[in-house]
Amino acid sequence: MTTAPSVAVLGAGSWGTALAALIARHGHPVVLWGRDADSIAAIDQRHENPRYLPGIALPEELRATTDLAAALRDADLVLVVVPSHAFAETLRALAAHRPQRAGVAWATKGFEPGSGRFLHEVAAETLGAGVPLAVVTGPSFAKEVAIGLPTALTVHSDSADFAQQVADVLHGPAFRAYTGNDMVGAELGGAMKNVLAVATGVADGMNLGLNARAGLITRGLNEMLRLSAAIGAQPETLMGLAGLGDLVLTCTGDLSRNRRLGLALGRGQSIADAVREIGQVVESVQTADEVMRQAQRHGVELPISRAVQAVLHGEMTPADGLRQLLARDQKPEYPETLFR
Repeated sequence: MTTAPSVAVLGAGSWGTALAALIARHGHPVVLWGRDADSIAAIDQRHENPRYLPGIALPEELRATTDLAAALRDADLVLVVVPSHAFAETLRALAAHRPQRAGVAWATKGFEPGSGRFLHEVAAETLGAGVPLAVVTGPSFAKEVAIGLPTALTVHSDSADFAQQVADVLHGPAFRAYTGNDMVGAELGGAMKNVLAVATGVADGMNLGLNARAGLITRGLNEMLRLSAAIGAQPETLMGLAGLGDLVLTCTGDLSRNRRLGLALGRGQSIADAVREIGQVVESVQTADEVMRQAQRHGVELPISRAVQAVLHGEMTPADGLRQLLARDQKPEYPETLFR
């Protein structure tokens, strides 16, 4: 009988806790690592994350610790679930304690702040050659996964065997895990959707109607596809769970922090007040800069993403951004070369 792989999940926020609980329910030994001693004690002893997932019962089998070395000691697989700004630091810390057999996957979305590098580039540089890497992404709200509602995600890796190993750990009765080999496309979709969710949130906050929301989602997908073509990603990745799926969820679901930020801005609230009220990391604030850095590097025009960046930096109001988008020249919906 094959022994279930042991998993170390690094990051005890809402998403890290939800994934750790999911994996534990699938019968895998799981240790969840986090920095906040009170939260970790509550998870380990009371089987609840009162800060991020209050009132949701976690599996009794799930263990939690603030000791990184202890969390990694028996791991066959490491899953990193921290905000993008903490990604590189977390990888440097785990590198010293990672068992040689353990590959590293992450459910972090975004770019490396400041450089705009994709996270798989950061991971490869930090961990070195020979360590299997994978990205876990797709349309998923932590709360819904934590309470067992149906969800579908995708795992992309340059190693088909490692993608399958990660997918096997995640896959279960109410959780479908697909696989792919387009890490750059998967990461692009997971990052860009946060920026575009702000745009649709702003439109809804301004009561612009469902037509406007649908138009922004569709034209936002167009921006994803244009940038993905420029960087060599596979278009089907952006039309799947990592792109369209995540985009639709984040743009329409009020559990999305980025959509809620847009809603607040569209209703006239300041960025600082909106972020403080949300109370968790809002990835779009820094991701907009990194998306536009990629766009400039590859010479791609992204009018919606650029407008979001300008609004987030206080360079224009949401109303000005809307006027700017509506004033653009009429043109074909898709350039002839997009899918060639």
